[in-house]
Amino acid sequence: MLLHRFYDEDLAQASYLIGCQAKGEAVVVDARRDIDEYLELAAHHNMKIVAVTETHIHADYLSGTRELAAAIGAEIYISGEGGEDWQYGFDGIRLFDRDTITLGNITIEARHTPGHTPEHLSFLITDGAFADAPGYLLSGDFVFSGDLGRPDLLDEAAGGIDTRFGGAKQIFASLKNVFLDLPDHVQVYPAHGAGSACGKALGALPSTTVGYERTYAWWAPYLANDDEQGFVDELLDGQPDAHAYFGRMKRQNKSGPAVLGYPLPALPELDAETLSARIEDGSAILMDTRSWSQVHEGTVKGAVNVPGIGKAATYGSWVYDPETDTAFLIVLAADSDEADEYRAHLIRVGIDELRGYTTSLDGLPQNKPSVIKPAELEGYERAMLLDVRNKTEFAAGSIPGAYQLSGGRVLWNLDELPEDGRIVSYCQSGVRNAVAASALRRKGYDVVELEGSWLGWVEYQEAK
Repeated sequence: MLLHRFYDEDLAQASYLIGCQAKGEAVVVDARRDIDEYLELAAHHNMKIVAVTETHIHADYLSGTRELAAAIGAEIYISGEGGEDWQYGFDGIRLFDRDTITLGNITIEARHTPGHTPEHLSFLITDGAFADAPGYLLSGDFVFSGDLGRPDLLDEAAGGIDTRFGGAKQIFASLKNVFLDLPDHVQVYPAHGAGSACGKALGALPSTTVGYERTYAWWAPYLANDDEQGFVDELLDGQPDAHAYFGRMKRQNKSGPAVLGYPLPALPELDAETLSARIEDGSAILMDTRSWSQVHEGTVKGAVNVPGIGKAATYGSWVYDPETDTAFLIVLAADSDEADEYRAHLIRVGIDELRGYTTSLDGLPQNKPSVIKPAELEGYERAMLLDVRNKTEFAAGSIPGAYQLSGGRVLWNLDELPEDGRIVSYCQSGVRNAVAASALRRKGYDVVELEGSWLGWVEYQEAK
């Protein structure tokens, strides 16, 4: 049996290819929309991907299930659990608790593990050539290394009202009736790692075991003592901010993401004259991929700052909303290969509007974003001091008088910002602040960035 983990550092998201080498068949679980890696690995092992499935309707990225199935003619398997309100809106074979997918000697058994979402499935895998019982669990957003999937995302991102309490109780029951019923040796492969907003304390380890979590996880004593209420209280306490684009992901993943069609065409390079004209008439937005310090030296009118390829999907989803933005994106990239890499990251969060690239800002009209030093903040005329860090960071310490609204939510909560007057914004070190500030400037807000952000202000206070 082949079990291969694909990991996206940008979104802290894992997908898996499970293959039967004897039969030359494979299934992909929780695929991204940029599908090249799955096709390349299957070809390397002389395997055919015959099935594509997913653990649940995801909120943090746009599923590649339909994209991969369309490219290779694979069968789609999706959850049929969760009730009428949580049925997928596209065709596929519905899986219910204890239904199986068979690939040669390999059996993949679906187990209904609701709580993070009502329809959530985990997959128990038995390698029949080696054993007659499951040895592996793809746990999706149910159990992570050292943590559990958050049950409040339906409230935070999908318009639910107090579903978190029922979801937390469902996770308790899923642990009790499914997870802890498994032998200690079963290896657990979750769909996310450290840095994901799908939990509050995810570990960085790529996998764990049932026995390890049963013994050492924070939730283990609550299960051992059958303390459901204590478990619910602890699970719901301190969950991080949910990015606003999660709601869009839920809707699109439920109805069925658009199929782009692979291979994707090459992105064209735009010259300065063409790009200038399109920026001026509002039909294009430049995605400035330089660091915040370089952007502070000058950037293009209306540009959004997405500093580097590493977090392009995350920050891209902060500054661009394909449901409301009518202009398309042009990325600042070293060459066509790097531009294609940016596109791969952006389509993971449903931003399909990247239409070209430029390699230089030469010949484009530029201006400098406004920045002030911490020493200038006291008495500085402003309508709002905006902290774009997460609420947990804000609770640990903030500049007096600041209002918290995380960077991933600012564009979707403009009603919380002053219509007139200057906003001074900051984050922890300046990176997230530059991203959020660029998005607000494009919307017409007068935003001044605090140099050094929170850390700069703390250093200034200590030096006084």
